[in-house]
Amino acid sequence: MRRFRLLAAVLALGMATAACSATQHRTGSDSSSGTPSRTSGAGTPANGPHKKGGTVTIANEQGQTWTCQFNPFNPAAYLESNGFVYEPLIYVDSLNNQAETPMLATGYRWNADKTQIVFTVRDGVKWNDGQPFTAADVAFTFNLMKRVPATDLYALWSAAGLKSVTASGNQVTLAFKQTAETYFYAFADQVSIVPQHIFGSGEAAAHPDTWADPHPVGTGPFKVDPCSPNNIQYTANSGYWQAGKPYIQKVEYPAYLDNGPANLDLAAGKAQWGSQFIPGIKNFYLDKSPDNHTWSPPVLNVSLFPNLDPSHKATSNPAVRQAIAHAIDRSRVAAIGEGGQEPPGNQSGVVLPTFQKYYDAGAVSAAGYDKPDPAKAAQLLSGAGYSPAHPLKLSVITITGYTDWDASLAVIKQQLKPIGIDLTVQDLAQQTFDTRLYTGDFDLAYYGEPTGGPTPYYELREILASANTAPLGKQANGNYERYRNPAVDALFQQYATADDAGQVAIVKQIEAAVIKDVPVIPVTESVDWFQYNTADIAGWPTPEDPYAQPAAFNFPDAGQVLLHLYSKAAQ
Repeated sequence: MRRFRLLAAVLALGMATAACSATQHRTGSDSSSGTPSRTSGAGTPANGPHKKGGTVTIANEQGQTWTCQFNPFNPAAYLESNGFVYEPLIYVDSLNNQAETPMLATGYRWNADKTQIVFTVRDGVKWNDGQPFTAADVAFTFNLMKRVPATDLYALWSAAGLKSVTASGNQVTLAFKQTAETYFYAFADQVSIVPQHIFGSGEAAAHPDTWADPHPVGTGPFKVDPCSPNNIQYTANSGYWQAGKPYIQKVEYPAYLDNGPANLDLAAGKAQWGSQFIPGIKNFYLDKSPDNHTWSPPVLNVSLFPNLDPSHKATSNPAVRQAIAHAIDRSRVAAIGEGGQEPPGNQSGVVLPTFQKYYDAGAVSAAGYDKPDPAKAAQLLSGAGYSPAHPLKLSVITITGYTDWDASLAVIKQQLKPIGIDLTVQDLAQQTFDTRLYTGDFDLAYYGEPTGGPTPYYELREILASANTAPLGKQANGNYERYRNPAVDALFQQYATADDAGQVAIVKQIEAAVIKDVPVIPVTESVDWFQYNTADIAGWPTPEDPYAQPAAFNFPDAGQVLLHLYSKAAQ
């Protein structure tokens, strides 16, 4: 299921204590290697090179037919292009202790105070239309994000302090106003590099944030060939810069409007790569074939996002938000809505056990959020003027076809009714949901926001930083609830230069704001849904070899997975 606009850096269960701070993993030296090599061997196929051949079919329900738009700057469309067609400078493996694979850059070096980074751009790479890829394309991409702020999806120019990007020869220099190592994951891994000869003229130059990009020109392992509303077909890029890759020669990506047909195709082996919730997964899927497998590592949060704009008088009232947070029995939602395949969330916003050392259990308990408290919820709501006799009518938007989210919201609706909230669930097509979410057209939104990294800072910054939001009616790049807190913004700024203990302390202070202000209401801790079939296709990521986030909706990880997969029949 296409859950996230994923910036998400997923951490595997049990790796919380092993995950170090960003400052420990981003000091790689420059390299001139002609092919990418991981800093650990975990991502290397065990059997070396493979013969080309085979097709992979993805079953990942998205709630609508395909729009055949592939703009890497458009959050409503870029999951189908980033990783497949467009590539980053460095791939950062969030499941493997932030191990790095050089992609369009062969390496990089920081200056002493980490305010400047120089990337060495890979020679001999071509765009899939045959034009040469150069350092100028890299500089162009970042400067385009400055010229058109809507394309700066990670607020690099507005919040991270990026002040200039220049190219000289095969090197690109990014200069920042302050220490920028914390943002490495965003600018090295999450920004997809685009061709200047395409985005530098015409409609693409005039509207780079909304241009459809129906025939994407990238450096990645696949081309779109062709796309229809019912299916995207990707064919191998014969001129791809990694010699002999990709092994898989075709990828089929059917459009599914509901989990049901996609799950049936997975269970029958018609699709090999699934990324969605399967109710009763053991009986429905795993027991159908010894070739059917699953591994869904824990991810981030799925939350209720209340609209904090003053025009929404109820949800902008802290007492109403606190009442909702007290009323929801998160364990019951996880058990019923997610069939126990996702753990319950908590009001701190810190994912457990992944980030246990950052979690302030005392603060959660002191605020009364360690367990549901319907009596407290009813009291708060009564003080705001609502009761079962005079209910507060609210609507919550969600994505059509996400059957587990529908089940979870049905439980939430039941839990809110006795305290005096009449909740209406609005199932929307993915694109409609995205538009309403980004522009703030909702009372409540049920969503898993795409933020992650080696500490809770990354998710919390995406959710809470003022720089990520926008006035109601304008598109926000994050912080869709429109939360503004200068003290929290200051904490995000301090985090970048703090040592490990200081970062833990800062996160706990941010937690305190989440607990007090309730800008979002975490409900469950989402997982990186992943099902895979090994009858013909091998090379999948596993807990023993976590070389990439395994869900097809992750980028640029989907491209890494496809570079490892191969057909047994073709060997």
